[in-house]
Amino acid sequence: MELQNSAQEMEAPTTITIKGILGLLMANTDAKENGKRVISLGIGDPTAYSCFHASNAAQEGVVECLRSAKFNGYAPTAGLPQTRQAIAEYLSRDLPYKLPAESVYVTAGCTQAIEIALSVLARPGANILLPRPCFPIYGLCASFRNIEVRYFDLHPEKGWEVDLQAVEDLADHNTVAMVIINPGNPCGNVYSYQHLKKVAETAKRLGIVVIADEVYGHLAFGANPFVPMGNFGSIAPVVTLGSLSKRWLVPGWRLGWLVINDPDGTLMSPKFVERIKKYCDICGGPATFIQAAVPEIVEQTQEVFFRKTINILRQTSDICCQKIEEIDGITCPTKPKGAMAFMVKLNISRMKDISDDIDFCFKLAKEESVIILPGIAVGLNNWLRITFAVEPSALEEAMERLKSFCIRHSY
Repeated sequence: MELQNSAQEMEAPTTITIKGILGLLMANTDAKENGKRVISLGIGDPTAYSCFHASNAAQEGVVECLRSAKFNGYAPTAGLPQTRQAIAEYLSRDLPYKLPAESVYVTAGCTQAIEIALSVLARPGANILLPRPCFPIYGLCASFRNIEVRYFDLHPEKGWEVDLQAVEDLADHNTVAMVIINPGNPCGNVYSYQHLKKVAETAKRLGIVVIADEVYGHLAFGANPFVPMGNFGSIAPVVTLGSLSKRWLVPGWRLGWLVINDPDGTLMSPKFVERIKKYCDICGGPATFIQAAVPEIVEQTQEVFFRKTINILRQTSDICCQKIEEIDGITCPTKPKGAMAFMVKLNISRMKDISDDIDFCFKLAKEESVIILPGIAVGLNNWLRITFAVEPSALEEAMERLKSFCIRHSY
């Protein structure tokens, strides 16, 4: 009885999840009444649209491995050796040093990589520094691991750069890491080499690890090229998180990685490595045949496939920005330069019957069957996150509906 009572008293973390709030918004749509198909600009899964599809090399690689019947058993918990090697070689292309395969751990998507990173860094009294706005899974994972979360702001008027002074002010002797998401979700930022170097130098002064979320790696279409945080691993140890999901357009395959960028061996003590291995033993990784296909996927996918994705994202981000300029009450402080989503500011004072960003999104879903994520889900009140990884004609229709909605609800 005592056990039952204690279990009932345990509360779930209050962190909002993107999938949770999008599910509520979807349930609030009324396509039958308004006669409009539902268009979601809420979640970063481009596979719903025919213009975003997996490469032939990726599909053929998986089919070949499945049909071979060689990969139906368990994989080593850190990942197949050939998979770890292929990921190490792929990431080393953009680094000033060669990553050893032993620094790569294969995960079930980037979400599991986040969970592992936070779990192995957790200790009694630990805190972690997260950007605001931020992908909410970080806060959720931290709450489950009893890690205190402290938020540093990003500057929208400076391309969502990190407030490095705030990072220094927030950190103390219990701070274990700071998180950088680049290219940015939810902001669409792509940081310069110089800014990332300053981030690394700040982390060095504070004696903390940089967790670099690069799940949108290489999806950059502005002035700044994508620069992996691992370039600065000699300044401060970097834990890089990534996956096939976004660049290869296969989020449902759940193939991710956690990589230790630590060429000087600052972080990679035997005890730390053992913690990672043991945690991998607990949670397991992606399907063995998917892992086995990775070497072919990264070697055989042609550059033209990646260029096509970049060109579409550049086009759709331009559509969004052009349409936002026509809408009174919504502004875009920084044009997206990468990833698949960006943030826009909602001017509530211009709205006659909208109380906040949540009210805005629920009424928009009901009246126009358009799904947009309220900014509170990523930590910013009265902002909106718009995903532009959408077929261009559907995106134009959704933005026109958004414009009509704002006209109806504006003074």
